[in-house]
Amino acid sequence: MHIVNAITRRPRALGIICAIGAVVLGLAYMAIAGASLRYLEINVGALVIGLTMIPLLGRIAAAGERWAGCAIIAVAGALLATALLGSRVEGPARWVSLGGLAIQPSLILLPVMLVAFCRTRNVPATAGIVVAAAAMALQPDRAMGGMLALCLAALVVIRRDRHVVVALAASIAGFATTLVRADTLPAAPYVDQILYSSFDVHAGAGLAVSGGLALLLAPAIVGWSRDGDNRATYAAFGAVWFAAIVAAALGNYPTPIVGYGGSAIIGYALSLLALPKMAGGSVAVGSRTSCATDEPPSDRNLRIALA
Repeated sequence: MHIVNAITRRPRALGIICAIGAVVLGLAYMAIAGASLRYLEINVGALVIGLTMIPLLGRIAAAGERWAGCAIIAVAGALLATALLGSRVEGPARWVSLGGLAIQPSLILLPVMLVAFCRTRNVPATAGIVVAAAAMALQPDRAMGGMLALCLAALVVIRRDRHVVVALAASIAGFATTLVRADTLPAAPYVDQILYSSFDVHAGAGLAVSGGLALLLAPAIVGWSRDGDNRATYAAFGAVWFAAIVAAALGNYPTPIVGYGGSAIIGYALSLLALPKMAGGSVAVGSRTSCATDEPPSDRNLRIALA
């Protein structure tokens, strides 16, 4: 019980555990379904990259938190560049080819961008969201456009201000544009529509996919119930990944984490940076934790369990 209490008091640590669990369940699905060993290796590699980036970027975020708005603009510029210069597959331009791998920048950058906007709402950050909405419309990408709109709608309900309202209006316009543009990409094996097809493979594979997707939302649900001071952040986090799951269920869009593809795995890990380290405390992103000698026994047990 000490370990359980320690985990639920630490949303970011819970998110890391959920990310690992979801990837493992996704590997189980792909193994049962007969996916190439290379697919499994890529997902494991993406998890290692994502988890490694959390402490590294956490320190950078702590040192330059006042530049968060500028960082959001930079991320939006990368998404716009993908729409204009990225690799096209039957029309849509959502990917960048790196070393023979097709990377989807929106799945990596948009989740952390949205959760960061929840914590830093100013003119530069709002401008970045508007540019990102335009980029989703140009690609076009209904899944990511819907993610933008749903996340910002949740923020309007919980914590409304003029920045959120402007960003929501832009995201709705961008999402509406994606709906009227053609999107005829077929489903890719082990990537799209696996929420349904996995049960055709084996009941265990279907349960692994469903359980992995449920794990993605656990940090938002637990954080919302235990940390009233940061509910807007948990709402944004939950809306982002709920939108990704719904898009994967309704159309030919990547099934996050449990399907083949490292972009969503890295994106999920990066979005955990915006979650507080300790529930109930106003801990800034990347802030330092107390030294091990000052930690309560439950926190030491948590470190041992994670190890």
